[in-house]
Amino acid sequence: MGPLRTASPIGLHRVLSPPGVLPQAAHRLDASPGLTPGETRIRVERLNLDAASYRQLRDKHHGDGAAVRGEVLDIIRTRGKMHNPVTGSGGMLVGLVEEGPAFPVGTRVTTLVSLTLTPLVLTSTTWDGLSEQVPCDGHAILFERSPAAELPADLPVPLALAVMDVCGAPALTQRVVRRYQDPAVAVLGAAGKSGTLSLAAARRAGARTIGVVLDSREAETIKDLADEVLIADARDAIGLSDLKADVTVVCVDVPGCEHAAILATRDGGTVIFFSMATSFSAAALGAEGLGADVTMLIGNGYAPGHAALALALLREEPAVRAAFEERLR
Repeated sequence: MGPLRTASPIGLHRVLSPPGVLPQAAHRLDASPGLTPGETRIRVERLNLDAASYRQLRDKHHGDGAAVRGEVLDIIRTRGKMHNPVTGSGGMLVGLVEEGPAFPVGTRVTTLVSLTLTPLVLTSTTWDGLSEQVPCDGHAILFERSPAAELPADLPVPLALAVMDVCGAPALTQRVVRRYQDPAVAVLGAAGKSGTLSLAAARRAGARTIGVVLDSREAETIKDLADEVLIADARDAIGLSDLKADVTVVCVDVPGCEHAAILATRDGGTVIFFSMATSFSAAALGAEGLGADVTMLIGNGYAPGHAALALALLREEPAVRAAFEERLR
């Protein structure tokens, strides 16, 4: 492969195909280890696949870990990044800085930007394909504008990585909830990583919280975070239509929850979609067809101070830490 083109702070010079698109939209990235000005190379230790991507792969291969592992490695090898072509999502990583201006060499960092736009090469892995976290060896490239954070020394790496993977969810939830006076907040998929943190953030912001979960086992994990726990299918639009929440936060990892979220929200309320399984056309057309006067937001994944807030919730809310540790078992 020839030399890299003029460096771009957002990584345009790493796009191999198609030409002219941003790295996230690219089919292939140049993941070679040589750096251009502004880039930082990370020695990768672990990936965290996002929940929607991992679930899609697991369901596709009927729980066959070897098949899931094989497809993930093939995606990375052929695309130069972890970018699930079905869900359009990827995850994040943790590793040691090898070279570059972003951090001192040897700093253990976690990326706060998606693997779908992060040039990545894996050289080995012991992963069995049966969990979202992928222990591995390899390298990744951060662009000048790629957010990252030093990993906290007081937390186990798998736990910190799991939290940082979804740290945008509680930050945006808290920001939106504070716009309302004495709001009711419903979280669909409340027992997942982003759901647990969103519940805790909403309660801290003064909300009455309603956690919607699929079964009694999940209900047990959030009982200390939600004022009310509802066992229901988050795809059941009619079943959730009586909630009338001021804010509904969608954290499920399966498609088909758009209409339920809209009907669960009162007129003048807000729906925040954090799930990568969301069909945004179904959400927009569904709200129109239902005559629903709701504001719909796409969870960005980035907000100022989002990592610090998520880590504070983990450290200060025993129920949050317990839920994450249970998920990692």
